Amino acid sequence: MECPMTAAAPATAQKTILRALAGETLPTPPIWMMRQAGRYLPEYRATRAQAGDFLSLCYNPELAAEVTLQPIRRYGFDAAILFADILLVPQALGADLWFVTGEGPRLSTITNMAGVEALKPASAIHDTLAPVYETVKILSRELPQETTLIGFAGAPWTVATYMIAGRGTPDQAPAHAMREQAPEAFDALIARITEATIDYLSMQIEAGAEVVKIFDSWAGSLKGEAFQRYALEPARKIITEIKARHPGIPIIAFPREAGEGYIGFGPATGADCVALDNSVTPEWAAEHVQKDGCVQGNLASSHMVSGGPALVEATERVVRAFHKGPHIFNLGHGITPDADPENVALMIETVRSFRA
Repeated sequence: MECPMTAAAPATAQKTILRALAGETLPTPPIWMMRQAGRYLPEYRATRAQAGDFLSLCYNPELAAEVTLQPIRRYGFDAAILFADILLVPQALGADLWFVTGEGPRLSTITNMAGVEALKPASAIHDTLAPVYETVKILSRELPQETTLIGFAGAPWTVATYMIAGRGTPDQAPAHAMREQAPEAFDALIARITEATIDYLSMQIEAGAEVVKIFDSWAGSLKGEAFQRYALEPARKIITEIKARHPGIPIIAFPREAGEGYIGFGPATGADCVALDNSVTPEWAAEHVQKDGCVQGNLASSHMVSGGPALVEATERVVRAFHKGPHIFNLGHGITPDADPENVALMIETVRSFRA
């Protein structure tokens, strides 16, 4: 899978994450971290306080760009991921959205076809989301030349679970109930979110995103045919259309806790990379998933809290398992607010000093 770069290659082609996404096996994997701009950093907390609240931070391009840049300045990650939230799309579609301190997001609920039909068309989302596109433009100017800019959106199933329940739930039961009891309305909701997600990601790319990622945080609660229909198929539709509009754009798919569903997910959807959670071992994923191309992951985020020799050992295990193929080092899920910033530095040092 080696793909040596020539001296004449453009600067963007030299970016390590783009090289891994193109299928190149690198001696040291590039690194970024889900939720790397977040509450574990004191500078983030200060900027969020300046913004006033979470949504105000998301919709303030200057401050959203600032918190996106903070972990790049501190750690030198190989990529920056746009600071935003997956629930901005339902808000742009017309859902009410607010955040309860200490509890998380709340939305107005959709439970039937009338609720779906009351949503705005996908083409109407851009006025609401224009500040996000401006954030991307700022970042594309201000990031270091070697740092890749990643845009993102939530996958339709995961976004739908919040729109149906009005909040996060432990088992996504309200969404499962709607897809079983009101399948036409549920399918219409998935279709509306899918269309909006395509337009949203496309605008991020036009604004300067070099890679986009689709987060399906609750994919693991879909089983069998439901996984194929509501996790894999929407991802395939989004990726196919994005690549038709923007040939060559790399796309990362993250069907979290998919288990056996990770196998073949990249080829089936057209994703250039499959991100892995830490419910699968890196050795299993190297054998069954990395054979199809680039993988991303999959250190347990709990190590960012506990640190110590176990962090070093687990980090080395991930790098060792994936070192024979294209790999982007990351956590198996987002870093948590109680993480120690020093443990992040230790993780990066371990990855960059490791030799198989």
